[in-house]
Amino acid sequence: MAKDTVAGVPGAAPEHVRFSGRQILVAMSGLVIAMLLAQLDNMIVAPALPTIVGDLGGLNHLAWVTTGYILASTVATPLWGKLGDLYGRRSSFMSSIVIFLIGSALSGMSRNMAELIGFRALQGLGAGGLMVGVMAIMADLVPPRERGKYTGVIMAVMPVAMIGGPLVGGFITDHLTWRWAFYVNLPLGVIALVVCWFTLRRLPTGSGAARVDWSGAALLTLWITALVLITSWGGSQYAWGSWQIAALGVVTAVAFAAFVAVERRAADPIMPLNVFKDTNFSLAGALSFISGFALFGGVTFLPQFQQFVQGASATNSGLLLMPMMIAVMAVSLVGGALITRTGRYRALPIIGSALVVVGLGLFATMGAHTSSTTTSLYMVVLGAGMGGLLQTTSLIAQNSVPPRDMGAATGASTFLRNMGGSLGVSLLGAVYTTRLSDYLAAHGATPGHHTGSAAQMTPAALRALPEAARQLFQGAVVNGIGAIFTWGAAIAAVGFVLAWFIRHVPLRGAAPRPVESAAADERAPLTV
Repeated sequence: MAKDTVAGVPGAAPEHVRFSGRQILVAMSGLVIAMLLAQLDNMIVAPALPTIVGDLGGLNHLAWVTTGYILASTVATPLWGKLGDLYGRRSSFMSSIVIFLIGSALSGMSRNMAELIGFRALQGLGAGGLMVGVMAIMADLVPPRERGKYTGVIMAVMPVAMIGGPLVGGFITDHLTWRWAFYVNLPLGVIALVVCWFTLRRLPTGSGAARVDWSGAALLTLWITALVLITSWGGSQYAWGSWQIAALGVVTAVAFAAFVAVERRAADPIMPLNVFKDTNFSLAGALSFISGFALFGGVTFLPQFQQFVQGASATNSGLLLMPMMIAVMAVSLVGGALITRTGRYRALPIIGSALVVVGLGLFATMGAHTSSTTTSLYMVVLGAGMGGLLQTTSLIAQNSVPPRDMGAATGASTFLRNMGGSLGVSLLGAVYTTRLSDYLAAHGATPGHHTGSAAQMTPAALRALPEAARQLFQGAVVNGIGAIFTWGAAIAAVGFVLAWFIRHVPLRGAAPRPVESAAADERAPLTV
């Protein structure tokens, strides 16, 4: 099939270009591996976090091991989307995989928490291109009307990684060393590169004639970083009324205003603001933000409760996450099939956001004696809700823009999801640390003793403490966990309200092909 482009828009496949079912499936093999690579990393690291913090120190920096990764991927996502539009999806996609692998290798060699956070940020820069690359390439291959069943499969990779990731991460932590939680990415990444090299080589390459909006990218990075620092440091390292937080607030506001002004004037903006004029796109973006907030918050902090309160090993804490991930996978597959069959999607975000609110609210009720069975039931509710949101929000966003803006719009949608995750983890991490420390202080713990022991606490060290000290620390963890899920439920409730305003807009489809053309496609080589 020829490497066609939309007139004046390098790298964007025109709507009339059609790929046969076999060609799509072969191309998807590379996308599935890359999606697995992106999702597996965070899931492998989550069970290892208590051990990493105990080894390298720094409870106050716990959230930044994840936040640094998500923040970097967030600011990089719109840039990767635009680079894909300009220079072709394949080259930008494979470049992001290479950067991700370099960050993985360096993270495994970290000697202190500062190095780990920095190298995780490098990982995140590469990861920002993985998710947006997968979704934008899917938009090149399949029209929206048929995309549900394919994106359902892609989104189902997420829970597969979320199931396998904690298991692998827990096993590595218990039997090897946490460093292998990063090294394990390397062989998988090499496989992804090889597969993508062969299966994606016939995607449009782009001319690169337009210029990249580097000013917009710099301002985007500045205001997002300042905002995340506010949510991370406010109330913990600095008082909310301190000059440091006030200065960060000014930087956030000024940089954001400058970003909007630059994007309005830019000939080829990194994030076209015109896409937000579409109500459905803006609502889908808001739901993406909220789903990221809920998903990353839940996966990041649940192992803390499972290991410190329920006494699970790192491996078992991974197993205990399975009900959530199975529910995500099941609802994603069923929802995608229904969308393809009926062309209707509006009910999914409404039902999904309602289940997310209920699931997070149930987690907020957990106590020291909550059983793992009860927690698993709560996970099914939250997972079902996430399954109804993840692929639907991306589909709505892509259906709301013309093909020429597909990469940038996909980048914007993914950006908002990552932004939700970044702010969610940093904000909830600050709440968790503050509530844990306040609980210890309120129950007679001296700051010099218990704050230090909390910062270096590991599940193994907790089991060695006297019964009274162990119960005190577990009570502090319960107090912190309850607070973060209460906040999460409140944010998710806003998403439930917004979901009702989504309008049903018929999904775009392609005109039927002549029988001769379809038969020729089926006889074509399997390379795409």
